[in-house]
Amino acid sequence: MRFYLASSFVFPRSFRLRLFAICFVATHVPLLAYVGWGAATGRLALAEFLLLLLATVVGMGIALFGIGALLAPIHVARDALATLEQGGTVAPLPADNEDVIGNLLGSVNRAASAADARMRELDLAAKEDMLTGVRNRRGFLADIADFLPAERRGTIALLDLDQFKSVNDRFGHDEGDRVLRDFAARLSSELRRGDLVARWGGEEFAVLFRGATEEEAARVLTRVSQRLIATPLAVLDGQAVTFSAGICRFGGEGLEEAIGCADEALYEAKENGRNRIVRANRGGQQVLPLS
Repeated sequence: MRFYLASSFVFPRSFRLRLFAICFVATHVPLLAYVGWGAATGRLALAEFLLLLLATVVGMGIALFGIGALLAPIHVARDALATLEQGGTVAPLPADNEDVIGNLLGSVNRAASAADARMRELDLAAKEDMLTGVRNRRGFLADIADFLPAERRGTIALLDLDQFKSVNDRFGHDEGDRVLRDFAARLSSELRRGDLVARWGGEEFAVLFRGATEEEAARVLTRVSQRLIATPLAVLDGQAVTFSAGICRFGGEGLEEAIGCADEALYEAKENGRNRIVRANRGGQQVLPLS
């Protein structure tokens, strides 16, 4: 390391040229020694001098080519690290050799694997609700973005646990968290394969029923509600904790419009006494009691 730093004044922007300069000096030592000896003794022979000069030039060419070839893996490692620094992914580098270059490439591979694993963890954490284990709003919308190009029909539902604030106030936030976790688990278990569920925020949840009509979505939510009443998540004043829901079908129109429509339907469900589904058809709303 000391020699590397001490020699940095020689071609400070090119490590390859610095190595070439060192090799240039080293390979010219025999030629310079011969010239010096010939000058001192007067026995310098032109043929021998030319032969030695030709050998030196050939040796320099071989050294220059070899240096460039041996430095290629270092440039590959540099480019891979630059890609990782920018958040990209790199293919595994050949690290079978046990020399210092092989160790370097192996270290880059391990760094790439660790970075990729960390990025997956961060991506999952950014898209998953840590309390309930289902998607959060960001993850839900990202999943829908992947789903929409292939299939542009389905039903959006927004659900809100009724009187959840009272659960927190009476039983504490730990119990409230337990209710949220259990509700997310029960809701997920009742959905069809391919449907998506997310914690929308607070005690609100969102469900995408892929390719389903509002009637099909309402039947699933009614079944969830009946099971919550049969086996309550929590009991307030002798009554099981229930939920209200707004559902809205979407087709060719934008998803944001459907979510807004479902949110309005959810508000209507809460205003109409809770424990019910409001189905919004844009031309009007239909209230479906769950009790």
